[in-house]
Amino acid sequence: MSQPPPRGDIRDELDRARAEFRALVAGSTLADLRGPSNGTRWTNRELLFHMVFGYLVTRNLRYLFAVMSRAPERIQHGFAGTLDAATRPFNLINYWGSRFGGRVLSLDRMVRWSDRVIDSLQRSLDAETDADLQRDMVFPTRWDPYFKPRMTRQDLYRYPTLHFDHHRRQLTLGR
Repeated sequence: MSQPPPRGDIRDELDRARAEFRALVAGSTLADLRGPSNGTRWTNRELLFHMVFGYLVTRNLRYLFAVMSRAPERIQHGFAGTLDAATRPFNLINYWGSRFGGRVLSLDRMVRWSDRVIDSLQRSLDAETDADLQRDMVFPTRWDPYFKPRMTRQDLYRYPTLHFDHHRRQLTLGR
């Protein structure tokens, strides 16, 4: 098993994403936000919400991870298989939830929500032991291209910024 990157690297990634999100929102015009993103069916505004949503999902996955990573291997595989089987409804909820959230939440609220959830992840990261960060579990691989068959808790903390960066490249703000 490889050595984990220093906790500070993950904190820095979270801080960079927070600053970048704030800058994206601050630098966007209404026309930019209403414009289509590249490679998704969302507008830029809806995609911005989806990017925050990735951090919210991660915050909640920490609790599931705490339980499932201690479960027997066969239970973990069964659970991941069940989630993979539910990919289609998950994708629908993910799509429509981001459409709705992107239209309903104000940009200021998105920024505040982003700040709060990133703060929460950083506090949680700081409280983890090295052993906690190396604990792993089986993950559903069909839900997201950044989910691996086995993920450590450290991987989980890195996931939302990978997701953020992926979708950042799809935004068409200021083009």
